[in-house]
Order: sequence, then C-alpha cells, then structure tokens
Amino acid sequence: MGLVNSIAGALAGFLWGPPMLAVFLLTGAYLTARTRGFPFRRLGLWVRVTFGSLFKKQTAAEGSITQRQALASALAACLGTGNIVGVATALTLGGPGAVFWMWVSAALGMMTCCAENILGVKYRWRTENGGWMGGPMAYLERGLGSKGLAGIYAALLALAAFGIGNMTQANAIAEAAKQSFPSSATGWVVGIVLAGLIGLVVFGGVGRIARVTEKVVPAMAGMFLLAGAAVLVKNYRALPGALGLIFRGAFSGRAIRYGVARGVFSNEAGLGSSAVVHAAADVKEPAVQGLWGIAEVFIDTLLMCTVTALVFLCSGAWQGHEGVAMAGAAFASLGRWGGHFVSLSIALFAFATLTGWSFYGEQGTRYLLGQHSVKPYRVIYLGAVVVGCVMRLETVWAVADVLNGLMAVPNLIGVLILSGQAIRELRRWEHNA
Repeated sequence: MGLVNSIAGALAGFLWGPPMLAVFLLTGAYLTARTRGFPFRRLGLWVRVTFGSLFKKQTAAEGSITQRQALASALAACLGTGNIVGVATALTLGGPGAVFWMWVSAALGMMTCCAENILGVKYRWRTENGGWMGGPMAYLERGLGSKGLAGIYAALLALAAFGIGNMTQANAIAEAAKQSFPSSATGWVVGIVLAGLIGLVVFGGVGRIARVTEKVVPAMAGMFLLAGAAVLVKNYRALPGALGLIFRGAFSGRAIRYGVARGVFSNEAGLGSSAVVHAAADVKEPAVQGLWGIAEVFIDTLLMCTVTALVFLCSGAWQGHEGVAMAGAAFASLGRWGGHFVSLSIALFAFATLTGWSFYGEQGTRYLLGQHSVKPYRVIYLGAVVVGCVMRLETVWAVADVLNGLMAVPNLIGVLILSGQAIRELRRWEHNA
C-alpha cells in the first residue's frame, strides 16, 4: 500500500498542481470572455430562469427528471464532505487567502459547467431502458467523434464513483456515528444500515434518486446555512477581520494552489460529472440546462463554501484545528448541540453524495458494458459502502484524487474543442429569450 500511496500521491500532485489548475482557470476564463461575461452580464436572466422556477410546479416526461430534480441531484453529488472538510483543508494548507481563489474558481467555473450542460444535452440519446445517456460520454462520442475518449471518460467516471462518491463518503458517516456511539462494531452496523438505505434509493433508478435528493438537498442545505448564519451573527464583530484575512492572504502561492484545487473539487466544474445528470432533465433547449449549471456552481461554492469558510474564520476555529475538528470547534459556540450538528451535517452531506454519485458511476458502466451491467454495478456499489465504513482510506483518498484529476483531461479537451457549439446555442437562446 505504501508504494500505491506514493505513486498516487505523485500523480495527484501533478494532476492537481499548478499547470492543471491553470488549465481549469483558463478554460473558465476563455468561455467567460467569449460569452462577454454571461453569468455576470445576464445575472438577472439566469437567476429568473433557475431560482425563479424553483417553487413552481415542474413535471417530466417518462424517462426524464425535472430541471429542479436535476439541480438537486447534481448538488447532492457535489455537496459532500468537501463543503466542510474540504474548506477546512483549504484554510489549513492555503491560509484564509485560499477562500479568495475558491471564489475565482467558481466565478470562472460557472461558464465551464454551463458549457458542459449545454453540450451534454445537445448530444444526448435515449438508452434501451428509455432513459437518457448524456454528459461527456455523449459529446465526446457524437460531438468530438471520439469513442475512445468517451470510453476512457466513462471508465474513469465509473471507477471514481467508488472513491470520492462512495467509500470516502461512507467512511465520513461512520466516523461521525462513532463520535456519538463509540463502539468497535459501529462501523459494521453503520455500513450495513447505510447500504440498505442507499439500496432503497439507487435500485429505483434516476427517478427515485431525483425524488429523494429533491427533498434531502434543500433541507440539509437550509439547515446548514441557518446554523452558519447563527454562528456569524454571534461573531459578527469578527466578520470585517475575516474578510481582511482573505484578501490580504490571497496572493501567496499556497493560497492560489489550494484555493483553486478545493474550489474545483467542490463544484466539479471541469470534471464534467454533473452534466451526466443534467442531461437527464426534461428540457428542449440545451442552453436552458446550461443556466442550471451556473446556478449549481453558485450554490455550491459561492454560497455554501463561503458560509463555511466565514464560520471557521469568524469563530477562530481555523487556528489550531483541522478537518472535522475545525467544524466541531466552530459550531461549538452554539452550545452542546453544536458537535452533534456537525456530525449530522456530515452524515447528510455524505449520504447525498453517495446517492448522486451512484448514478454517475452507473451511467459510466452502462455506456461501457450496456444495460445488463447496471444491476451488478449497483450491488458492488452497495458492497463498497460497507467496506468504506470499516477500513482506513488513505489509499482510497489518494487514488480518488488521481481518478478525479484524470477525468478532467478528456472532458476539457471536448469542452474546449466544442466550445463554439456551446456558445452558439447559448447566444441563439439568449437572443430569443
């Protein structure tokens, strides 16, 4: 395992190092410039189309999900422990200035995610079970004309689902449970129960995943934001100082590296994964689903991660604590229930990620091996949940970082080469909007 960790660590260091992070930023900057700053210039338009329709009744044709469900499912996959532990890691390794670069990565990543969604819907097709196959597999095969790159992406997606989307998240839930119920058997019990609950969701297909996430994601996000707001109100005098720390520390090399890396890791813009579920939405105009990609990145990083970072900074918890301990110290200012709140938040965020990534991995497997492979994949996925709850995951984390980084390579090739098509779709729709 030591050799595997060393190799994976070296590969992850390259894939998430300055050259690759620059590609993420430059891709977002290029798309933003070519659309004349669409997310900012037409802020009112995309907010009205997305947030303005969240509370309206939405229906979907058979084999599809609503746009609200697509957003919830995509957020379920990316609103994982990275929004708590990932932010803590950014502060520990990059200092408060890393938060500034998380904002930058999100501001530019909005157009990257928008383009991914547009292309994913434009080139999608119906599968033999009546659902949609879309996302990077679709635009790499049918847009770029490269089944090879599409197959590589699908394989990486299916494998990555077992790491960042499964075992690491299951382990976070088990660790949270152990804090409240210390026992040597806790991991096995949590693993079996969790696998059962996840099984009830994933064996219902994308429709059931979407219905569950549509209820769970708003509840858990709202609960976390309210608690975060309570911490900020209690420590409001520290807010100007926290913002000062962010801007004063923004231009160190470590702040840039870890801020951009955590930002990309959080919202997944550039990885192409969220476009897989957005392609299942009942929508006719690809550009419209692109707007939901903008909203997704905004919610994940500019809202959720910002609140988390300010809570850590204003409470002073970022000094002397790391990871989950930082979150526990920050919310401890709310009283004895603060620690239990952190455990519950991590469990809910991780549960949502488990359900969201199950569909991503399933689609990658379906693309490579066909519909008959889906049920065996689901069984293996549930087995990995149990394993994740009872084992140490240093190697899994290292390999997961590599797989996620590798996913970006074929995806960004496709997005950049096909960017003209995505921009034309957006301009045509914008002209008629």
